[in-house]
Amino acid sequence: MTNQSIARSEPFSLRRILPALLPVLTGMLLVMLDSTVMNVAIPQLEKNFHTDLKTIQWAITGYTLALSAVIPLAGWFSDRFTSKKVILTSIFLFTGCSALCAMATTPAQLIIFRILQGLGGGMIAPISMALSFKLAPPDKRGSVMGILGLPMLIAPIAGPVLSGWLLDYMHWRWIFLINIPIGVFSLIWGIKHLPDSNLGKNVKLDIWGAILAPVSFSALVYGVHSGSSEGWANIPALMSITMGVILLAIFILVEIQKKEPLLELRSFLSKEFSKGMILTCLNWTALAGSALLIPLFLQQVRGFSSFESGLLVIPQAIMSFIGMQLGGRLFDKYGARPVVFVGLVFLASALGGLSGIRETSSLELLIGIIAFMGLGQGLATMPLSTYVLKSAPEHLISRVTPLTASAQQVFGSFAVALMSGFLTSNIKNHLASVTADLPGAQAGAMSAGFCDTFLISMILAVCGVIMSLFLRKSEKYSTTNHFKNKEV
Repeated sequence: MTNQSIARSEPFSLRRILPALLPVLTGMLLVMLDSTVMNVAIPQLEKNFHTDLKTIQWAITGYTLALSAVIPLAGWFSDRFTSKKVILTSIFLFTGCSALCAMATTPAQLIIFRILQGLGGGMIAPISMALSFKLAPPDKRGSVMGILGLPMLIAPIAGPVLSGWLLDYMHWRWIFLINIPIGVFSLIWGIKHLPDSNLGKNVKLDIWGAILAPVSFSALVYGVHSGSSEGWANIPALMSITMGVILLAIFILVEIQKKEPLLELRSFLSKEFSKGMILTCLNWTALAGSALLIPLFLQQVRGFSSFESGLLVIPQAIMSFIGMQLGGRLFDKYGARPVVFVGLVFLASALGGLSGIRETSSLELLIGIIAFMGLGQGLATMPLSTYVLKSAPEHLISRVTPLTASAQQVFGSFAVALMSGFLTSNIKNHLASVTADLPGAQAGAMSAGFCDTFLISMILAVCGVIMSLFLRKSEKYSTTNHFKNKEV
């Protein structure tokens, strides 16, 4: 049965497509979980491998670069070999490389296996989004995309909790070994339940795009990571960012002239798509920054462990889940503008509240604000993603999801790097202005530094609120209208 027939041959039911969504959800969860668990494990890995932070950090950076490199290729692979084959192959490679990571005996081995793991898993998310989008009829896509947002919600919260527990009570190798049973289950279930697409098309590979996109995106991500850790005056970081920008400009010029481009940049000819992408990047930057700041605030200012801070943000996850399900249904009924607007108002309000939190503020107040932020996050994020995809022609979805995933990867990296740099600078300035021997002076200075940084995230969210007013109110329109008389 093809994707199209699943969506159209029978009356739609979420329950009927859940078996097909399950391997997609678990595959995405594996990749996103592995992006977070390593952060907690770094100190123990340094000790076990008798190495330094600069070396072991490459196990994270290499994984991120590998993800960035293969995401642009996802559309071509899914068109050429079908979504089902590529998703199953990616899960197989990711699971196998997880086993190799668990068996690593040197830092070099771990870094190499992590890069291979990233190459294996990078295509799962964009192809899964395209496949899930096709599984549902147009008037139910908001609900389906709300379910697809679960891995994005669970991974950042479950990662530190799971990693902290495994490191405390098991062994660091278990942060990789735990992927194996989940990966095997996803493979077996996916073989049986993922829909068989039409046979792969004989699509010509855009060679220049396949070279320029991975190199430019990886160079940008590496430059940002390097700049945030080594300083923005660092020559390799500046050279990497400069090279990334130049290659990205060349890539754009090449792609807009191709009849079958690697990434469908001509989707930006749709004003609705362009507005949606700009708003997505604003929203993603605000969220990525706050996702970094909240655990750091709980640990560095309030003194909680990684495991405890993970438990404290569970209310955020619960409210975000409620927001995603509610947002998906409201999107199907009312369109994107009112849902995204309300979600971003909630998000901006919560970030404004966090900008006023101090080291002496009650824990109940802090948890309440974080939970409220989760509700806004859930209401805004997936309806916005669905809006972007619905603004592009349906036959180009497989080339559009890698484009949105690449943008999120790059902007997420920029957000984390810039927020961490701004936070460090602010804390230093506040510490320099206090008397170190006064009780609570250092905690107060650190708290003030966090508040200033939360304010930046709030400003981004407010910009998003204003931008959301320009979205089309109703989604009941033909996406192809934007592309009449245009070669796409």
